Amino acid sequence: MSEPMKLHARLAAPIEAVRQALTDAAELRVWLAEHAEVELPQRYEFWGRYTPDGDAPRQRPLHVDDETLRFAWTLDGVETTTEFRLRAESADSTILSLSQSHWDFADVISGAIRGVLQTYWCLSTANLALHLEGAPLLPKIDFTSTEMRGEILIDAPMAKVFTSLTDSEQASAWFGHPIGIEPWVGGRYAMGGFESGHAAKVVDLDPGRKVSVDWGPIGVTTWELAESHGKTKLTFVQSGFDEAHPPYAGWAGSLSGLYELRRYNELADWQPMWLTEEPSAEPETVITAG
Repeated sequence: MSEPMKLHARLAAPIEAVRQALTDAAELRVWLAEHAEVELPQRYEFWGRYTPDGDAPRQRPLHVDDETLRFAWTLDGVETTTEFRLRAESADSTILSLSQSHWDFADVISGAIRGVLQTYWCLSTANLALHLEGAPLLPKIDFTSTEMRGEILIDAPMAKVFTSLTDSEQASAWFGHPIGIEPWVGGRYAMGGFESGHAAKVVDLDPGRKVSVDWGPIGVTTWELAESHGKTKLTFVQSGFDEAHPPYAGWAGSLSGLYELRRYNELADWQPMWLTEEPSAEPETVITAG
């Protein structure tokens, strides 16, 4: 089995607030799932239309102590393992480390439900951060629907937001991965940069207002901007894909990127939430049962 997928994020909230959001059923129903029930250490369940394989609860706690919450999660008949760890970085900053077993990029390509796990947790972590900030959430993935459309408001001028969507350097910064962009119709849009060997194509561009990128089998991504009471309304759509095989993994990844896009445009001292590795620290305090 491959190594677990790992994510590390800095959350702008005290560790007690993060712990509460992760272990309180009412809060889980806000930022994570349609349904949730928690009675640690015996029960930790979430399910519903915003959860992969979510027609029924499929989780059970494996280990809960002062440092770790670990639970089993059966997906497509395979028992996976998810783990949360928290560390107080300061009085109002917490490092969240998340690991998830049984994720493989081959599952993304094949469309297997476990292929969504990496981007699902990226989107869920972004919504956790927004919940802790008291801000509006990003759209969740509805695994019962083939409609992929969402809107967010960004407190920045349209011209600034459009540039951050179409300039290679700026898009690479907020997305956290190299992106090569030729901002004209017929130009390349290359995840991994122009040297990666594969690029989508820009198929529509209205300067300052709209850009559409054709990814082939997974469809066309469109970002459309409009002025809204001094802010920028971004409408984000994925279309033209095979509805028998909706590209949920790619959609979740694109949605999760909108969190950093908004922060990048709104914060003068923007720093990415995502960390490439977990910072070294004193012994951690994480999630307690009780």
